[in-house]
Amino acid sequence: MSRILLVEDDTMIASGILYALETEGYETNHATGIKDAGSLIQHYNFDLAIIDMQLPDGTGFDVSEIFKNNATSVIFLTVVDDENTIVRAFDEGAQDYIVKPFRIRELLARVRRILSANIKNGEKDNIIYMGHAAIHTDEAKVYVNDKSIELTALEYRLLLIFASNKGILLTRQQILDKIWDTDGNFVEDNTLTVYVKRLREKLGEAIHIETVRGMGYRVD
Repeated sequence: MSRILLVEDDTMIASGILYALETEGYETNHATGIKDAGSLIQHYNFDLAIIDMQLPDGTGFDVSEIFKNNATSVIFLTVVDDENTIVRAFDEGAQDYIVKPFRIRELLARVRRILSANIKNGEKDNIIYMGHAAIHTDEAKVYVNDKSIELTALEYRLLLIFASNKGILLTRQQILDKIWDTDGNFVEDNTLTVYVKRLREKLGEAIHIETVRGMGYRVD
């Protein structure tokens, strides 16, 4: 399920967009400004961001700058139909630019097109994106902001398990049933704790691995 961030300070416009997106089955988060958006970006992996260009604490470009080193697509919303601003938006990597007022159905169509293209490109390139990390499955390598992160075979397999279950709570037993060491031996519960700790240390804030006490782990 795709997760979308809406950055819009007009509560009436935001409520209509959020309702339409959630009705379509998307997971959504809402921010009213740059600070709120930055906090959400630290905790969630967004497939798409819909960003109002005029915000109380800056511009939409300030938010898109935060996304520059990950795979999040961007749609800008604006009341200003200015050629220079539109050209700058596309030059900086935006996938679309919609001038207010707009029809919700039109916005949804553009959202579907962008997310569909993202899925196709990901399959073609064999790259899985999680947070600020990119897993290149053809190479069995992991990159954070274009820097290669060295993982052991078991750490890599553990990361792939999380990548295949983004947003899903996995019990420790479910993970143990899926993972094994290089000799084909089952991994013990204490060993799993150690490897999760190592993943966190190596990946830093690129991926948020949440511990759900008494149950297991979840990666958004």
